[in-house]
Amino acid sequence: MSERITAVDIVAADKVFANGVRALEPLTLGIREGEFATIVGPSGCGKSTLLRIVAGLLTPSSGRVRLWPDADPAAVRDLRTAFVFQSPTLMTWADVEKNVRLPLDLGHAGDASHADERVRRTLALVGLEDFRRAYPRELSGGMQMRASIARALVTEPALLLMDEPFAALDEITRARLDRELSALWSRQALTVLFVTHSIYEAVFLSTRVLVMSSRPGRIVGEVTIAEPQPRGDEFRVSAAFAGYCARLSSLLAAAMEPALDEGGA
Repeated sequence: MSERITAVDIVAADKVFANGVRALEPLTLGIREGEFATIVGPSGCGKSTLLRIVAGLLTPSSGRVRLWPDADPAAVRDLRTAFVFQSPTLMTWADVEKNVRLPLDLGHAGDASHADERVRRTLALVGLEDFRRAYPRELSGGMQMRASIARALVTEPALLLMDEPFAALDEITRARLDRELSALWSRQALTVLFVTHSIYEAVFLSTRVLVMSSRPGRIVGEVTIAEPQPRGDEFRVSAAFAGYCARLSSLLAAAMEPALDEGGA
């Protein structure tokens, strides 16, 4: 990983909203190309705010965020970023194929036959090729989230930002999608920045887990998950998995102490 260039370069970026709420302290962070980096922290600590700043959906109050700062500028123009939100946000009146195709239609990406092939390939990647004519209401929650991930992947992004995408799912479905995402990341050579409240999910998926403090958020620790990818259920019951979870639990407990001292979490 050390030989790979920086994909996300955050330098002294903070965020103060118009109502005076300071969501983030000045924060400096680098994400290397090909990493699966996950952010964990207490509720309201600014995890989603940071992700939206990286996506360009919010502007930092000061500091800067650059994507692939050391790459050739001409090449950077072709490196796409995709965002997967907490809920699938699918168009209820359109079938899966049309939902997944939407970014290509909006971006006028190539001819129709090329777009059709990219949609077909992406649906196969997430296991929805047999449900391309189904409507969102006909899908389970897990399948809806797969469709949302497919819509993000169809643009062939280099950077995938994911904001608690599996939080609303039952544990069995969540574990299955974690396995599928781990395999997908390994095959597609993506850079992923992922937000979750689950220590177990963070350890299972990540190459590195970043711990944020209570609001105003800042990075107070990190744990490198030096285990082979993709990972299966055997990793979840290993001594190594338990050790990583214990280290993160300790870091999170320390990160929450100021908020607890003030009488709130």
